[in-house]
Amino acid sequence: MRGRGGAPISRRHVALAALVMGALVAPRPATTQAFDDLSPQVREFVASEADHFVITNVVLVDGTGAPARHDMTVEIRAGRIVAVTPAGATRPASGAEVVDGRGHTLIPGLVMLHEHMFYPSGQARYNTNEQSFPPLYLAGGVTTMRTGGSVDPYSDLSTRRLIEAGRIVGPHMDVTGPYLEGPGGFIRSFPQLATPEQARAHVNFWMDQGVTSFKAYNLIDRSTLKAAIDAAHARGAKVTGHLCSITYAEAADLGIDNLEHGFFAATDWVEGKQPDQCVRGGDASYMALDLAGRPFLDVVDRLIERGVALTSTLTVVERGAPDRPPPPAGAQAAMLPQLRESVMGAVARGAAGQRRPAELLRRYMDMEKVFYDRGGHLVVGTDPTGAGDAVPGYANQRVVQLLMEIGLTTEQAIEVATKNGAEYLEMAEEIGTIEVGKRADLVMMRGDLTQDESALRTMTIVWKDGVAYDSPGLFDSVRGWVGVR
Repeated sequence: MRGRGGAPISRRHVALAALVMGALVAPRPATTQAFDDLSPQVREFVASEADHFVITNVVLVDGTGAPARHDMTVEIRAGRIVAVTPAGATRPASGAEVVDGRGHTLIPGLVMLHEHMFYPSGQARYNTNEQSFPPLYLAGGVTTMRTGGSVDPYSDLSTRRLIEAGRIVGPHMDVTGPYLEGPGGFIRSFPQLATPEQARAHVNFWMDQGVTSFKAYNLIDRSTLKAAIDAAHARGAKVTGHLCSITYAEAADLGIDNLEHGFFAATDWVEGKQPDQCVRGGDASYMALDLAGRPFLDVVDRLIERGVALTSTLTVVERGAPDRPPPPAGAQAAMLPQLRESVMGAVARGAAGQRRPAELLRRYMDMEKVFYDRGGHLVVGTDPTGAGDAVPGYANQRVVQLLMEIGLTTEQAIEVATKNGAEYLEMAEEIGTIEVGKRADLVMMRGDLTQDESALRTMTIVWKDGVAYDSPGLFDSVRGWVGVR
């Protein structure tokens, strides 16, 4: 049968293979994954068995930040991009499958840096969704992702192993270990790290298991975080943070690599903030800030000077403000019916102005734009936790639209969502842009994205390692699963 983009599509809906534990694999594959490497369960979602494609007549947004180019041709062979030329400049190679991209846009595969494999189910309980989330992420154009903290690290590691073995469908994964949290964390599965010695032991143990990143959380103190950062750096891993007890400026001085949620977790400007103590009142402090004044710009400039990346996660906060669009129908259908009512109730309260004022969301956006405009390394993710309205795949499409709402051009937003993430993961030689020699991680969507941001909602084919996956089929395969499996 044919998919929405006109390419041949296989769309049988089957359950994914059950996860099993076992030996871990390297998180960053040195070679691409071919069709012959895939299990029958994964092949059900492959649009074509070809390993040689010529995609013609597309609008190309290549991830470099350069202006979009129209009527372009991209050739893929054996998992790599082998040519990027104006349409008609060369004749399609013999034996290649030609994909007519007329009326479509082609972008690099999304590289998202604040994703999770768990989902809120109420009362501070988070269920691992190792069967529904991987196909949802890939359906939404995500070909590489970093988990932004784990409550079930062994499942996350096994999920990565099974994806790389071709047993289940999903993106490449950079797996973050259990949270670097101090005593008193609100989730029962959180570690409680009270000393530098405990932090070093924690990092080394989980590095031995195969994790490749770490995330600090609200209640950790400076000496414990410093020990964790140093231990992770000694073994080639990076550390990000959703902080409260430690300010952004302090974290930058400690050597942290990344900070999550833009600035809405920052406590740098909260009156009465004491060292190593989490404090409330951040919302009011943001609204009182002069974004052209030194108190704010000094923090921004310190992050930039120290090379600290900032992750925009506006999907997890936007619907706390009034008059925001609800999750799309597909995202709602993906939720477990027993959870959907409570999730949509929280969305309705936000839309009615019962959670946060509209001005606060705009302030978050403006703070991120100042960071970007001053040369900061902005990356992006969705954080599918919160009230449960940020559903993987659908939220990844939405977060790119939100980058445009901040004030970025289409080309800049795609660069943040692709190249910038690849650079942070130190994988820019392999992924993140559509250039000759790079891995063929590509997303095709109906429409001209430079003219209509809603094109992001009409993805047709997602190429990962040069294998063409049916985006609508992947979305449809997990209806009603989110929240339980």
